[in-house]
Amino acid sequence: MNRIDSMFGQLRQANRKAFIPYITAGDPTLEKTTEIVVALERSGADLIELGVPFSDPLADGPTIQAASQRALKHRVSLGNVFDTVVEMRKQTQIPIILFTYFNPVFKYGIERFVDSAVDSGVDGALVLDLPPEEAGDYTDLMRDNELATVFLLAPTSSEERIEFVSKKSTGFVYYVSRTGVTGVRDKVEEAVKPVVEKIRGFTSKPVAVGFGISTRSQAHEVAQYADAVVVGSAIVQVIGDHGEGRGLIPAVSALAEELAAGVKAER
Repeated sequence: MNRIDSMFGQLRQANRKAFIPYITAGDPTLEKTTEIVVALERSGADLIELGVPFSDPLADGPTIQAASQRALKHRVSLGNVFDTVVEMRKQTQIPIILFTYFNPVFKYGIERFVDSAVDSGVDGALVLDLPPEEAGDYTDLMRDNELATVFLLAPTSSEERIEFVSKKSTGFVYYVSRTGVTGVRDKVEEAVKPVVEKIRGFTSKPVAVGFGISTRSQAHEVAQYADAVVVGSAIVQVIGDHGEGRGLIPAVSALAEELAAGVKAER
């Protein structure tokens, strides 16, 4: 069984929700990325979204765009990311999903991408700009190798779209809590809960909510109705503030512990 399915199954039995932090691979360095992942797991993370640096990340706000640029200055490639996951697997078995755009996957080669994901220990991928209608070969290869294929739903998604994407997604369904790009926000949109409930009318798969969640209280609020809470920009900002400094791991750990506590608090 895929690590992602196993993790959600265990959490569901325990009536708990998942905390999913996002980080950009290679920011500040690939070696530090491994340290950060291990620290996040120790701090309560259940799954890691590992971003592949890309020069034109259209769905990402300025914080994650800056992280990609920092990683690209070190010439971090998709192949480097797979190599780093190999190193991670010597220390952790936490589920890892790659968060990427289609251009790096296409350039790398779809079959090679899937083979490398299997060989390195990646558990799935979310290719932001690849709609499921155009993902036939990719989807088939991923599923043949028991890798999760996560697709996005948005506030603008129709009921027909919700049904279609929910059917095509494996591992979990990712609901983007607001229109626009990633980034820290002061509050969770009021419309998130009813849309998550609508998604549940079409699927029994776990529903993860991300984009804009940055505090313990926001994480706790979303965990009342979603199966997983995704936090990216707030963590990436801490990484950007500390770089390779000695305070990096303690600072990331402290924020992750706070967010995980919000997700896992009594409901």
